Amino acid sequence: MTKYLGLLFIALFLSACSSNDSWRTASREPAGIAPSPEEEKDAVIEFYAADAFSWRGWFAVHTWVATKEKNAAEYTVHEVVGWRVDRGLPALSEYKTTTPDRYWFGAKPEKVLSIIGPKAEALIPKINEAVKRYPWANEYTVFPGPNSNTFPTWIGLQVPELNLDMPFNAIGSGYADN
Repeated sequence: MTKYLGLLFIALFLSACSSNDSWRTASREPAGIAPSPEEEKDAVIEFYAADAFSWRGWFAVHTWVATKEKNAAEYTVHEVVGWRVDRGLPALSEYKTTTPDRYWFGAKPEKVLSIIGPKAEALIPKINEAVKRYPWANEYTVFPGPNSNTFPTWIGLQVPELNLDMPFNAIGSGYADN
């Protein structure tokens, strides 16, 4: 009887932990936490973290950086994504958007760092130069890295004026010290 109760408990636990959601249908809507480029004319730097997709989110986050030049109509988002490597693309990607705070496949992002105004304006060129020098732009390894958390951490090390403090569960951030 105890054996059956144990199996029942495990089955209930696993079914509660599973999800029918697919990354294809998971929300990518804006979270509404980024300053609107239409309203905020000053330069903006934002670092975001959101729970990784699926069960990985229990342990780790995905992080990315967005910058907006003074008077720009869009943000430039830089992030590292592993599936790009699997498709023969660089892990590091860049794109333009008015909504850099989109949900990470169902997980609402949180701001890790936000700088607005003259300091952001002065640091954006340094961030852009650091992005160009990122040594693992074509690599991705879940653990120990380089991964999506290695990239923002590396940017923070190259631009110490950011005073970037990555989340504890940014697994792979320590790889940036290599």
